[in-house]
Amino acid sequence: MLQGKLVITVVAPLGQPKARAVRLPSGLSAAEEAQQQLGRGVTVVAAFQNISAVHLRDLEHELDCDVLICGEKAADKDVVAGLCRDAGMRGINAGALANAVVAEGLTAVLLGINVRHKISGAGIRITGLPAE
Repeated sequence: MLQGKLVITVVAPLGQPKARAVRLPSGLSAAEEAQQQLGRGVTVVAAFQNISAVHLRDLEHELDCDVLICGEKAADKDVVAGLCRDAGMRGINAGALANAVVAEGLTAVLLGINVRHKISGAGIRITGLPAE
């Protein structure tokens, strides 16, 4: 069992076959399910669900979008925000781990946008925040 560890979940539970609908059979986000399964000795933070996996694998691709970070502890979310900065993205504290259901659900919305507009890698940008 993991003790005192930080786990970042990037999972977005999507319905099949077209993967453009959110699927939450338990009523919990994938991040909340992971937290329940891993127990109190592990901290789960949800992030990176809304970044195209194709773009994440391409080290030459400029990632022009924000990352929503959900978790219970500000210090853990700060660690993930640092990873975002290192990868050239802006990490946004999106609140409690329970909010991960929204970030995970946005993945289905973005996939649908990709299909309808014949693009790949649609992302999100949060506006109105002061420059860092």
